[in-house]
Amino acid sequence: MGIREDVYYEGGPHVGDLILNCLLGLTVVCLPLTVGAIVRAIWLRYRITDRRISVTGGWMGRDRSDVIYSEMASVVAVPRGLGSWGDMVVTLKDGSRLELRAMPKFREVANYISERIAAKASKKAST
Repeated sequence: MGIREDVYYEGGPHVGDLILNCLLGLTVVCLPLTVGAIVRAIWLRYRITDRRISVTGGWMGRDRSDVIYSEMASVVAVPRGLGSWGDMVVTLKDGSRLELRAMPKFREVANYISERIAAKASKKAST
């Protein structure tokens, strides 16, 4: 039996990212952005729990990254789509980064992740 995790968010990128990039795809210049948005909409999935962040993506959803909160140093969120969705970058203690693109409710998710990072840091400092 595995360890129980409470899921805070599970799903894919914001639908508005796909719609906006498809509209931009009407111009030939923005076709790469449209293809990227379609691939994200089909194969990218996020799962944020009280223990970790899991990102499943890549070609046909074959790549998966799992990061626990004790490995994270910071999180930065940038709004897109008039603030309806945003991109987030989670910086790990070893200097590597995990990108979460077109995240719905990105402000709430960034706050949730920041709280977990701070809780793990204070828990580690007290021991």
